[in-house]
Amino acid sequence: MIRQIEEEIPRLRRFARAMVRDATLADDLVQECLERALSRLHLWRPGTNLRAWLFTILRNLHINGVRRRQPVVDIDAEAQAAIGAAPGSQFVRMELRDLRRALALLPNEQREVVLLIGLEGISYNEAADILGISIGTVKSRLSRGRRALRLLMEGQDPSDDADA
Repeated sequence: MIRQIEEEIPRLRRFARAMVRDATLADDLVQECLERALSRLHLWRPGTNLRAWLFTILRNLHINGVRRRQPVVDIDAEAQAAIGAAPGSQFVRMELRDLRRALALLPNEQREVVLLIGLEGISYNEAADILGISIGTVKSRLSRGRRALRLLMEGQDPSDDADA
């Protein structure tokens, strides 16, 4: 069981970093998630989706932190562009920076679905379980989020899109 939880840590870290946009805060969030999961392992039902359970804990901790209005460290654009940046041309780094900025402009509900499905490769069913919403809502948020991202990456305002 512990090994299965350990295998999810990189995915949890990616999702946390995308949500809080700060590597240190994301690592703290993942550590708190793992601590909570291990202390409540007796509550996990064997045969259910461990990944969905962990992501739900992580997301709930994040939401609770936002509700408590914990101070959030705002990092500058250069540091933000460097988080997770792959070595490569300056063009690639600029595209990653633009994508991060576009993701930050999405409503939280759309950003969560785009990150879970697009970045983490989680199924619609798992995303629905993690977020506590129906699969139809997941599909709708994903569609709207992808459309808004496309428009933002093209330099357009998604609110100007008649189909949005």
